[in-house]
Amino acid sequence: MTVFQTIALLLSTAAAGAYINFRFLKLPSTIGLMVFALLISFTGIVLGRVGLVDLSGPSAFVASLDFPTILLHGLLSFLLFAGALHINLDDLRRHRAIVAVLATVSVVLATFITGTLIWWAAAAMGFSFPYIHALLFGALIAPTDPVAVMGILKDTKMSANLRVKIGSESLLNDGVGVVLFLALLGIAQNPEQPVELSRIAFLFLWEGGGSIALGIVLGWFALQLLKSIDDYKTEVLLTLALAAGGYCLGEVLNVSAPITMVVAGLIIGNHGRILGMSNRTRRHVDLFWELIDEIINAVLFILIGLEMIVITVSPSHMPIGLVAIVAMLAGRFLSVALPIALMRSRYGFGRGTVTLLTWGGLRGGISIALALSLPPMPEKDLILAMTYVTVVFSVLIQGTTFRAVARAVIGKEPESGETL
Repeated sequence: MTVFQTIALLLSTAAAGAYINFRFLKLPSTIGLMVFALLISFTGIVLGRVGLVDLSGPSAFVASLDFPTILLHGLLSFLLFAGALHINLDDLRRHRAIVAVLATVSVVLATFITGTLIWWAAAAMGFSFPYIHALLFGALIAPTDPVAVMGILKDTKMSANLRVKIGSESLLNDGVGVVLFLALLGIAQNPEQPVELSRIAFLFLWEGGGSIALGIVLGWFALQLLKSIDDYKTEVLLTLALAAGGYCLGEVLNVSAPITMVVAGLIIGNHGRILGMSNRTRRHVDLFWELIDEIINAVLFILIGLEMIVITVSPSHMPIGLVAIVAMLAGRFLSVALPIALMRSRYGFGRGTVTLLTWGGLRGGISIALALSLPPMPEKDLILAMTYVTVVFSVLIQGTTFRAVARAVIGKEPESGETL
């Protein structure tokens, strides 16, 4: 199958899923698309097992898509840039300390809490699961997925303060999670080598500080170009080049390309909109990136659902998969609650903040992509199964119930002026 045929098939499937969801399922768009793709996959698996269809062709097609490369080295650049365009920089500055802690310290805490719980559970259930591999699972499931999180924020009324905290954290913490995942993977692959904490610290400093600096430089340069012209077609093309080219440059320089895109998107979405765009250009840029965001989201969640065909979740893996859900939620809750408890005397936190940050911290395609990117190892199938079960639960259960949980813990639909 050619590249064009692959794109055409994915777009056609996404369009069919979007139509069926809008007409019949009535779910939030990303969740409805994932449900549609899961139903296709599940139906195909059932029919394949009873001998009515041959799944070798669909399985080969899904396996050939190379989901980690498509997401981590392609689609993620546009999704993060589009998400950052709509984050108010003044709001982010007000909550910068909280967001910074949630995007860094909380990710590390969640990794070790979740990994340790899974390690204990695996030993109790008779699985051979070294602690370093349990931490690998903790690292890939710790960061919240910006695509899934921004999807539910669009469909939920809440205070601006809480929206900034949840949205900004989700845009920033995946870069930290990826660095931590790669550091732990290096330890797992070279157990005989001593752990160099200085090297890990340098990686965090380089990927974090370097990516922020690169994002500022690229965003500033693009802003100067936008200020020098008034042609919406060219300006839209400049933002597209910034998202694609900036992400590639970040990868070439070995900094965190996701964080680079978030920083560049914040600059264009705030300073660029005010200083570099006319009203006409602003409308076209907003509409263009809204459509890009919706289309890529649709394709991504179709891909997540179709991955069920090639990810084997055997009956023996289901019990520990359910335990992984509990471990993920416990790790998220404690990693959020502990820093907030320490910061509560200095910063105001409204009722239900920890609960909403916990339940609104969805996992999605990034976790699956990291799990699929693991090299061949005896524990890979178990990690994949736990990851997929956890992501499906997160998107389908947490995603569909988040608004109800928000109403329950706050007591009413949050208004824009409330502090959370």
